[in-house]
Amino acid sequence: MNKFEALGLSKKLADKLAENGLVDPTPIQDEAIPIVLSGRDVMGLAQTGTGKTAAFGLPIIHRLIKIGEKPAPKTVRALILAPTRELAKQICEALVMFQGGGHLKINMVVGGLSMHAQKKRLERGTDILVATPGRLIDLLEQKALTLSDAEYLVLDEADQMLDMGFIHALRQIAKLLPEKRQTLLFSATMPKLMEELAATYLDHPRKVQVSPPGKAADKITQSVHFIAKAEKPGLLIEYLDKHRDELALVFARTKHGAERLMKQLSNAGFAAGSIHGNKSQNQRDRALAAFKEGKLRILVATDVAARGIDIPDVAYVYNFDLPNVAENYVHRIGRTARAGKDGEAVAFCAPDEMGELRAIEKVMKISIQVAGGRPWSVEEEEPKPKRGGGGNRGGGGRRRFGGAPKAEGEKSGGQGQRRRRKPNNRGRGKGPKAA
Repeated sequence: MNKFEALGLSKKLADKLAENGLVDPTPIQDEAIPIVLSGRDVMGLAQTGTGKTAAFGLPIIHRLIKIGEKPAPKTVRALILAPTRELAKQICEALVMFQGGGHLKINMVVGGLSMHAQKKRLERGTDILVATPGRLIDLLEQKALTLSDAEYLVLDEADQMLDMGFIHALRQIAKLLPEKRQTLLFSATMPKLMEELAATYLDHPRKVQVSPPGKAADKITQSVHFIAKAEKPGLLIEYLDKHRDELALVFARTKHGAERLMKQLSNAGFAAGSIHGNKSQNQRDRALAAFKEGKLRILVATDVAARGIDIPDVAYVYNFDLPNVAENYVHRIGRTARAGKDGEAVAFCAPDEMGELRAIEKVMKISIQVAGGRPWSVEEEEPKPKRGGGGNRGGGGRRRFGGAPKAEGEKSGGQGQRRRRKPNNRGRGKGPKAA
């Protein structure tokens, strides 16, 4: 008997998985699939790259196939919410692969694509809808679909949805769902607000946790360079030059910073591209496809890509800028060491990023190995700009009820002024390790 079949999935579905090389369930799949099949609500905690999509997708597909009837026009049987377009697309493609040539109608609605085309597809009814909250609310307000028949609600990467300010959108969507439904919440970290979300939307859930929140994959080698901001591009180029044939993902904090860095790398002779919120969906899709195919060796991204990039061949992740939200560091470096491979994550820490580094090490409960320079002292640290309003760090502040928040998860910046220091050329240390 196939191992997936032993978990309770149909033989036909298990055989289709085997045809695609999926024969051994991951720990999160092994624990979650039987519980989801039993009808219980689930709160699943597992690091990125552990197979959470199959953990909730397979049992939902199994149960919907059993219904044997087409969904009514404009109705949805299962709703899966994801924080970014890239992650929504990845989930949708995985679900289509799982069911093979099955009859389930699996649709996706995200911003950046034709709303008219999405409306036309929704008219025929949907078995499984994968959506980003902002676009879903737009379509609900235009009466393009109804959620009154939804039997399943899945919140994937729920911590990032909260991080990106989607809490009001989630509340608005939840009001339109049947009270009697099965709710599945999956996340890689467990901030306090997540516990409140679970208490609000889940009914006596079973908690499935296969790794401590904030823990990175064991095969990721992590290091940090303490380096002046102006020296970062030069050090990054030194590193990238050591492994020009390997795929590398570089994270920047802002959209403009990502685009500027991509152009610097292109001018230095690297095959580089970028994805961020100022790019259209088609531009982002093309860049991801080129990166996956190896036509681009370097992809510069904001946190829009911290989750939703499942490319097993990414060997290096560079945190050119440290993230505002400590948990995002875990998701960023989780883009490497996937599918059992090794990976390396290198962080660059400028004087004004010591607070971010301390927060990251606190979340991960580790001290990241120093590859160059020494930690900046309190006297050397640059003060943060003063924040206006509610000080919602990394979340973008309060938003109009029901409005679609930015899909970047970036600090708005521009408030206050930062004391400028003359770069002291520290932090170059011993130089990058040979790849």
